[in-house]
Amino acid sequence: MEYINASSEGYFVLLGFSKWPHLEVALFVVILLFYLMTLIGNLFIITLSYLDSHLHTPMYFFLSNLSFLDLCYTTSSVPQLLVNLSGPEKTISHAGCMTQVYFFLALASTECMLLVVMSYDRYAAVCRPLHYNVIMNPRFCQLLATASWLSGLINSALHSSFTFLLPLCGHQVDHFFCEIPALLRLSCTDTRVNELTLKVMTSVFVVVPLLLILSSYGAIARVVLRMQSTSGLQKVFGTCGSHIVVVSLFFIPAMCIYFQPSSEKIRDQDKFIALFYTVITPSLNPLIYSLRNKDVRGAVKRLMGWE
Repeated sequence: MEYINASSEGYFVLLGFSKWPHLEVALFVVILLFYLMTLIGNLFIITLSYLDSHLHTPMYFFLSNLSFLDLCYTTSSVPQLLVNLSGPEKTISHAGCMTQVYFFLALASTECMLLVVMSYDRYAAVCRPLHYNVIMNPRFCQLLATASWLSGLINSALHSSFTFLLPLCGHQVDHFFCEIPALLRLSCTDTRVNELTLKVMTSVFVVVPLLLILSSYGAIARVVLRMQSTSGLQKVFGTCGSHIVVVSLFFIPAMCIYFQPSSEKIRDQDKFIALFYTVITPSLNPLIYSLRNKDVRGAVKRLMGWE
């Protein structure tokens, strides 16, 4: 195979959905709509949580972090995807590809850890209600959020550096955004160490967080089963159910992609799975957290002067 240094070429070609050119117009319209929903919905959550003093609680502090994270997460890949879908030019600069790899992985890793923190917050609220305000004090909440962001940024810095130090035998990336597994397939050298490191760190940032979340909700379930109050049960399901749905929408697609053998057919499926968790999930999170949430509905009414 001919050796081509992508950095000297100055660009990568994102093959994306070029195998299905008849789908590109429809995909452009659908993705644009979901991207606008993501921007509007998450900005709504952030603004509402900031303006309404009743939402100045640990739960909405973390939810605001998640909304900001989703805004950045989807923006790291979707605008470039829309540009590529809108015309024949499907390139991204080498610097742009490096930036996309770094921020996409950093934000995805951060979201894994932040979802763990949010499940711990729900555990403390349900299982330790008398000590909740002491446990989830503002300083501790800020510490947990900061640790989530730093862990994602550091994890991504390591993987991104190792990936872009590899010599590449081409510049055609078989994906709609720059992703580490797709870039590793372009390498001219043995990438087994990189792949093993990626699997280990994926386990740390996907499997371990998922186990911690399941442990938290296992403890919550035991408390719920002992509850006699119907209103108490409704409150628990109202606050925890939304988080469980969001966790499922994020972790299940991620595990489908990173823990299955690689083949051309599976890689094609992975593009549509990746489209789900990069485009659709961030747009659904604000709806999931707000539609059945009495606190959010009450905050909207107060903001609009309806009560």
